[in-house]
Amino acid sequence: MAGRPMLEGKVAVVTGAGGGIGRAIALAMARAGAKVLVNDLGVSVSGEGGSASPAEETKALIEKEAGVAAVNADSVSEWHSARRIMQSALDAFGRIDIVVNNAGILRDVIFHRMSPEDWLAVIDVHLNGSFFVSRAAAEHFRKQESGAYVHMTSTSGLIGNFGQANYAAAKLGIAALSKSIALDMQRFHVRSNCISPFAWSRMTGSIPAETPEQQARVARIREMTPEKNAPMAVFLASDAAQNVSGQIFATRHNEIFVMSQSRPLRGIHRAEGWTPEQIGEYAMPALASSFVPLERSGEVFSWDPV
Repeated sequence: MAGRPMLEGKVAVVTGAGGGIGRAIALAMARAGAKVLVNDLGVSVSGEGGSASPAEETKALIEKEAGVAAVNADSVSEWHSARRIMQSALDAFGRIDIVVNNAGILRDVIFHRMSPEDWLAVIDVHLNGSFFVSRAAAEHFRKQESGAYVHMTSTSGLIGNFGQANYAAAKLGIAALSKSIALDMQRFHVRSNCISPFAWSRMTGSIPAETPEQQARVARIREMTPEKNAPMAVFLASDAAQNVSGQIFATRHNEIFVMSQSRPLRGIHRAEGWTPEQIGEYAMPALASSFVPLERSGEVFSWDPV
């Protein structure tokens, strides 16, 4: 006998739900019993253009499986439009229980060539958008004394990557935002967590696949479909996760990781204080063994997905 769906009776707002990970999460939440507001501008990966059709397609997929969904095409990157997203959920379903901050764009450029426009566009959607949407929902979560936030971060920010200063800064900022929300809103029984998802996408389409070994590796990476990240989002949004807040999880094919957060690694003190010369002579040699290597995400997650 099947148990009660994990999200039965709940309303979820999923931004950037017109495709990829956002669509996978919206579908999974609908299957788990939630009514879903599908938010998507239908823009390109770099944030250009715009079409309501991706969101409508996600809505149709949900309804094909007898789920319940509504569509919203407001931008997350403006305060007033973020408030309209929440109002759309209230108009359609009467309440809000879950916010998934998934909307995002990419403007990958090596740092010394990155334009202010490249920087601001990515920060506006990822970081400002996550704040605006979360803040708009907070008023309702506080009144009902319940709610769950699920934010998408990235190992690009948590660890590092080439050519993504804007994206990395925004994604690490989202991790800090999530922690602050978790701390500030715990008194209202509101939880906030992050997922750092791995999935095959257009970004990984350039990986060489010429030799049999390379082809086998790409085949394994292709198995990291967006759907592999959805179960964690459903769990974190559910009442089963009532004691989970302020955490960062990575989901990679069939692997789940809890990620570290910044804490002191090693300390040294001198009663008389320090001169710059003494720092160089004594402090740095003592601390050097705990320095964090200048690594990229792929070097830390160096094994093929399991």
